[in-house]
Amino acid sequence: MQAIATPPDPVARDEIAALIERGEHRDALASCARTHGAILGRTCIALLGSQADADEAVQETLLRAHRAMPTYRGEGTIKAWLCGIARHVCARMLETRRKGREARELLELVPTDEASADSFALRQRSRMVRDALERLKPTEREALVLRYVADLSHREIAAACNLDEATARKRTSRALARLRTVMPEEK
Repeated sequence: MQAIATPPDPVARDEIAALIERGEHRDALASCARTHGAILGRTCIALLGSQADADEAVQETLLRAHRAMPTYRGEGTIKAWLCGIARHVCARMLETRRKGREARELLELVPTDEASADSFALRQRSRMVRDALERLKPTEREALVLRYVADLSHREIAAACNLDEATARKRTSRALARLRTVMPEEK
């Protein structure tokens, strides 16, 4: 897996933290959505496998973040805090929506008249990666998604998962090694 590069935005992070501290939670929420919405979307789709579920999970993540702002302690980065919330939202959605999600994923693989061979192949490859991720333990899957999709550092993964940094680093390394064993060989 390749990390998706996102430019660090310390100004936005500091701005969001300052807004939260001042009690300007609506403005903080808007800034969170602008600054971290894309990362949350990629993280949620990687964990859930469905764009519709990911969109819903991002909205729920932002709502939960808004409700939690009065108790925000400022430990770690805003991005790690939001990814931690997203991780919990996605876990709950996976528990309650697995059957419906599987049916939608099968429909995504059916080519349409407008779909080109390249986009179909990309969807098939995405499905293989999602299937391989499904074969991992939830903690392993989360570690890989947070590292390579959300582009969190090991320190941020530790904060998002309530772990120490060494454990986050080991979990990511082991998950990557396990993913290599469950991924089908390319032809």
